[in-house]
Amino acid sequence: MNQVIPIDLGLIDYKKGWDFQEKLFQKAVQQKIALRNETSKEKTKNYLLFCQHPHVFTLGKSGSSENLLLNQNELLEKDANFYQINRGGDITYHGPGQLVVYPIFDLDYFFTDIHKYMRFLEETVIQTLKVFGIKGDRVKEFTGVWLDAGTKNERKICAMGVKCSRWITMHGIGFNINSDLSYFSHIIPCGIEDKSVTSMQKELGYELDMEEVIQVFKEKIAEQFEFEYLTEEIYIGDD
Repeated sequence: MNQVIPIDLGLIDYKKGWDFQEKLFQKAVQQKIALRNETSKEKTKNYLLFCQHPHVFTLGKSGSSENLLLNQNELLEKDANFYQINRGGDITYHGPGQLVVYPIFDLDYFFTDIHKYMRFLEETVIQTLKVFGIKGDRVKEFTGVWLDAGTKNERKICAMGVKCSRWITMHGIGFNINSDLSYFSHIIPCGIEDKSVTSMQKELGYELDMEEVIQVFKEKIAEQFEFEYLTEEIYIGDD
């Protein structure tokens, strides 16, 4: 069975978390190159990062900066940062109360199909929501997980955007658990003008225990991708 190392980064600055992802991602890419060239026998490892971020807006490669509705001064007033990053997708928001998950997976261990990978991530969220009595679904023309899909009350509860090189993945999902949804009013979420966003807290009417949601998510993603968890000492430093 495939093995994955879980890492809980807690509440972490977006740039610091991005840099940590990049270190794991680049190391895995270089290991694959070395294996292919037969200059090393060290195999890649799979990681699953869990975290929350202080208020931040991120814009993917296919997005438009016009979908951010704040100028620099207004960003400062909202105590928020803005980054243009190297994932797919358009603009999204991360903040306290949102579960952010970054799989650093070598898909050669699983399957080399990025569309299937995205559907597996969506299914993990759908199955997690189901445990809490919420029916999540897909919308054919959009990625992510939605509620009341196909109706005029369609609303997004989980956004997704990934990067993949040599079948190594990074970036991932933003799953609204106890999110401050007012921050989504400062963007056109994912570049989609006529759709609203929601959270588990809004749908259920109470604040959820983030650790409980994480544990359910961990169980469901392991079932979906058929892997087991390993523990490993990880240092998150600046060097």
